[in-house]
Amino acid sequence: MDLHAPDHWRTVDFISDLHLHPAEPGTYAAWQRYMQTTAADALFILGDLFEVWVGDDVLESASAGEPGFEAGCVGLMRQTAQRLPVFLMRGNRDFLLGEALAASAGVRLLEDPCTLHFHSERIVLTHGDALCLDDTEYQNFRAVVRSPQWQSDFLAKPLAERQAIAMDLRQRSEANKAAHASYADVDTDAAAHWLRNAGARTMVHGHTHQPARHPLPDGGDRWVLSDWHIHGPHARAEVLRLSAPQTAPDAEQPQFVRIPAALR
Repeated sequence: MDLHAPDHWRTVDFISDLHLHPAEPGTYAAWQRYMQTTAADALFILGDLFEVWVGDDVLESASAGEPGFEAGCVGLMRQTAQRLPVFLMRGNRDFLLGEALAASAGVRLLEDPCTLHFHSERIVLTHGDALCLDDTEYQNFRAVVRSPQWQSDFLAKPLAERQAIAMDLRQRSEANKAAHASYADVDTDAAAHWLRNAGARTMVHGHTHQPARHPLPDGGDRWVLSDWHIHGPHARAEVLRLSAPQTAPDAEQPQFVRIPAALR
């Protein structure tokens, strides 16, 4: 998938891995402030916006006549999308995000990977989980749940059953994280291969929760997005902003800068 940025885009923001859910209101509040105040020309959310997504029909659920948490998040995206284009990529936690959600939020769903043409540069955008090849257990799981048949069967189950299954999977994931010091990282050879196929030198992704700029052996760069986690002693919420060259279009490369989001 290729996406060509219009010439008037001067700044583009990238975020991922917010893992929004009602049990972390501080993270939602930080995201809300960012969404209401960003001055970027476009926003790309590269996966795992939600901690879990069991189907777009969750937007129809409500308690005591009030919109559910997910519907509130979608409403906030819709407000932001009225000011600037918002693009949303599925992650490993919210891979069931669908067109109904996109239409309700006024956002555009992106395929993974996607190549963004921004002024003189091509930039490969991905959530990143497909490149963590050393995590063979997850890759086997991913192959199953990304199949159309599995998704059709899962979405045919009652909402409450899907939510219970998702809760069980989340608990298993948390236990697995507690047992391991870090996430499996992106395979550098595979990342370089994706860049060569796209004719690009730069990749932006999330998933690994290891925000940094990683040089690749053939001269490319891999920019890893920050996860957002406000609760606990190591609060973190960060935006990666891409700015167009300030002079002639071919005089210099677009520049990345990390911007801390307001934590409180």
